[in-house]
Amino acid sequence: MADLPRWESFGGLTTLRREMDRLFERFLGREASSLGEVEPAIDVADTPAAVIVKAHVPGVSKENLQVNVTDTAFTLKGEVQEDTTTEDKTYHRREIHYGAFARTITLPTTVQAEHATAQLKDGVLEVTIPKREATTAKDVPIQT
Repeated sequence: MADLPRWESFGGLTTLRREMDRLFERFLGREASSLGEVEPAIDVADTPAAVIVKAHVPGVSKENLQVNVTDTAFTLKGEVQEDTTTEDKTYHRREIHYGAFARTITLPTTVQAEHATAQLKDGVLEVTIPKREATTAKDVPIQT
């Protein structure tokens, strides 16, 4: 029997929330909020030996990133910090968003969280998480 993809119940609601936030911000003439806009793009790949998670985090140092892995989930928290130089500037356009972010992704299979490794290179965070060996079903006798 083919493996069925894992269903994420709130995946569509998160996207809808972000789009609604952007719509209201544009309507009210406000700058885009830093919280929904900073969220990094994430790829999750499944190989025979591991699950590989890549996140685009340009301009974020490793000191401003926190990775948490459980047997079934991956969480990335961080902060894009604004340049705080005190130069007298007048902005004509501001498209770089700053602030804290947090993303939690359900992993496609159970993993060995304790053996996860992470590497940050050229603004891409790559986390490799070895898979846990598949368990076989076991008949359980019913006692009277």
